[in-house]
Amino acid sequence: MNRIPVWFDTDIGVDDAIAFLVLNRQENLELKGISAVAGNVELEFTYPNARNICVLAGNEYPVYKGAEKPLFKSLQTAHVIHGEEGLGRAKLPVSHAAETDIPAWDAIYNAAVEAKGELQLIAVGPLTNIAIALNNHPKLSTLLKRILIMGGGAARGNVTPAAEFNIFADPHAAQIVFKSGIPIVMCGLDVTMDAFLTPEEVEELGSVDSDVCRFFRDSTGDILDFYERGHLSGLCLHDVCPVLYLTHPELFTGEEAGVFVETKGTVTMGKTVTDLWSDKKFEKKNAFVVLGVDREKFAEIVSEVLRSY
Repeated sequence: MNRIPVWFDTDIGVDDAIAFLVLNRQENLELKGISAVAGNVELEFTYPNARNICVLAGNEYPVYKGAEKPLFKSLQTAHVIHGEEGLGRAKLPVSHAAETDIPAWDAIYNAAVEAKGELQLIAVGPLTNIAIALNNHPKLSTLLKRILIMGGGAARGNVTPAAEFNIFADPHAAQIVFKSGIPIVMCGLDVTMDAFLTPEEVEELGSVDSDVCRFFRDSTGDILDFYERGHLSGLCLHDVCPVLYLTHPELFTGEEAGVFVETKGTVTMGKTVTDLWSDKKFEKKNAFVVLGVDREKFAEIVSEVLRSY
């Protein structure tokens, strides 16, 4: 079986960690490395979280330290959702793997060169590391096969009425990525809000007697409460979407579109502007915008994977 070389760029919080655990069990993927970026919480937490989740998963992948802040704006975190250190009430075993001085953007480029144009990059946080990589290594835009992101939204926002958190956190970086010419799959709020586990599914999975399922229970409890207070249907696993889109694209529906990012507006800062439903179109379609998911099958796969540890 030819395995797909992938890179995982993350501001690792709760759903990022679950996305990694799902990715780690996909037999047709070959994870080349992980890069940490500030976002859900500060880099001082996302970097060790990324290292430590590898210990829980049983695979010590190389982890590289990335950007501590966005390109041009101040850092905005999501502690209210992900907790003080990014993983709710969960505690992870500590990684003792050797650290490297290679920054994330250079590591991404090196992996892309090694993969000879076949590397696919999954990005589930602010896109700062990827933007810096593109600026520092202009050839990278010809070396990445595809970027699959969790971010944006064609029809809705969550941190503002117009913008989703990951894009709003560093809109200038996101605009660099969307203008790069690299094929993009955008798993935004249009699909990720429907990619959830019901409270009953969460409870059942959290009751399984394993280290991974206990981590799932301890990390997600407060977030589930947060969603329920917002009258949502269950536990949204936003960051799992680009992982499963890569391995199970048949679960998803969407459309090719032109997508660009608002970087100068006040009310609209960070909005992913698409031409999906507009009469006027952009000159080119640069992204596949994912709009729907088979929720039941999605939940079944996530549950099966987490139970497999």
